[in-house]
Amino acid sequence: MPAPVKSVLPVVLLGCGGVGRYLLRHIVSCRPLHANQGVAIRVVGVADSSSLLVADDVHSSGLDDALLTQLCAAKAAGSPLSALLGQGHCQLFQNPEARSKVIDAATMLGRTTGLVLVDCSATYDTVSLLKDAVDHGCCIVLANKKPLTGAYEDFQKLVSNFRRIRFESTVGAGLPVIASATRIIASGDPVSCIVGSLSGTLGYVMSELEDGKKFSEVVKKAKSLGYTEPDPRDDLGGMDVARKALILARLLGQQISMDNINVESLYPSELGPDAVSTEDFLESGLVQLDKSMEERVKAASSRGNVLRYVCEIGSTGCQVGLKEVPKDSALGRLRGSDNVVEIYSRCYESSPLVIQGAGAGNDTTAAGVLADIIDLQDLFRKTA
Repeated sequence: MPAPVKSVLPVVLLGCGGVGRYLLRHIVSCRPLHANQGVAIRVVGVADSSSLLVADDVHSSGLDDALLTQLCAAKAAGSPLSALLGQGHCQLFQNPEARSKVIDAATMLGRTTGLVLVDCSATYDTVSLLKDAVDHGCCIVLANKKPLTGAYEDFQKLVSNFRRIRFESTVGAGLPVIASATRIIASGDPVSCIVGSLSGTLGYVMSELEDGKKFSEVVKKAKSLGYTEPDPRDDLGGMDVARKALILARLLGQQISMDNINVESLYPSELGPDAVSTEDFLESGLVQLDKSMEERVKAASSRGNVLRYVCEIGSTGCQVGLKEVPKDSALGRLRGSDNVVEIYSRCYESSPLVIQGAGAGNDTTAAGVLADIIDLQDLFRKTA
């Protein structure tokens, strides 16, 4: 028999793209597991960029699993949330009314049963909504990096009650990077440096270059495998890694912004999106970068090193770009699209704490988000 329900976690999900849909599927498929743990996740609302689907009575019921399954199928097929009306006990609100309805739910549930606001979107537009939720005593869980990488004042506000925020999936998908760094800091062991390869795309590209392959060929192969964004420059520019680095730097107490991070792009500005189309970049731009990249790979090899695209967060600042690392180091042994993070501190000075594994993918990221939600269960000790 399932254990008695000890914790009911009402959830509103912002964003039902790839990660959001996988999260809903995980919630549904993990019902038996969570029931055995005495935990119930009640999805009371799901929002996309234009509307909100919400349960008729958010205080006592949620969207049923059949509806959540239909929602995932509908959104995967490109249908709007309005296509689900009549499929269950729910209401639909369009923006901007949808935002006010989320705040209404946060106001009511934040002061009674509690609420977890989960951001799986990819926009800065959720920041004000998240801050309002914090003011109402709600918990927030983030896969979206952007709310934590905007103004430092926004970061401070969101993490002001650290027990009520979880953002593991903003760095390394499901890997326990944030949790590990947080535990070390909490123990009084000062973290002196974090070095990480935090892009599965660039990790794959750099490890393939060791075999003598041309940069242009490797990037095209990565695109064909689905590792890159539709425009590979979104990966090659390094901004996604920079956002992850900024989150880690702020976690270590550095009051910095994106402007304070030196980011090395793997393509020059004259081959940027404003100057060259994606098609031209792939056909004629990439090949222009082969020679210089080959020379850097060979120079590193002559010193017994390999090139990795890393973020390096130290006491004096934050760097993002190509770095030579020993072949026999954790970063040097990295192959494929895994992420690797090395954390150095007093206790881990000569032998860093190494975290390695799949650091990308909707499935993996959504699993990390679900783990973050479950980690909040002790704040929701109530009877169903």
